[in-house]
Amino acid sequence: MSARPSASVRHILTGASAGAAAAAVWAAAEPHVARALGHTYTDVRLLGRVAGGERTWVPAGVVVHLGNGAGFGAALALTGPLTFRRAVGWVAVETVVTWPLMALADKAHPDRRSGRWPRLLTSKPIMAHEAIMHAIFGLVMGAILAFARRRRCRA
Repeated sequence: MSARPSASVRHILTGASAGAAAAAVWAAAEPHVARALGHTYTDVRLLGRVAGGERTWVPAGVVVHLGNGAGFGAALALTGPLTFRRAVGWVAVETVVTWPLMALADKAHPDRRSGRWPRLLTSKPIMAHEAIMHAIFGLVMGAILAFARRRRCRA
């Protein structure tokens, strides 16, 4: 038995790695985008406050966010080729499909209940924020996948 993972396992790991790396770029860029748009909302805080509470929201949010990115990349790999176009396209679809979940955050998230954040579902700055962050995620993930594909073709 070979110690090298099969091509399909490598394909899934490539997708997961690209998704996690793109999520890391998102987490680093997000506070700057929020500040530029004049609000304090971030996905990292959204996830982190639920997963880790007020004192540990940063590491909890980053871990959950990276996991979500890896899961997205793995799912992309399971459904077909890892191309720039598919990454960007499916990120756009995910943005639209998951937006209604903001209604859940509006009802349950501690930062919404405390008044720290505006109503998320109907906030134009939050919508712009999510569109920008998903675009960054899709472009970074797509670029990583395009680079990986070029390297495989040369090997």
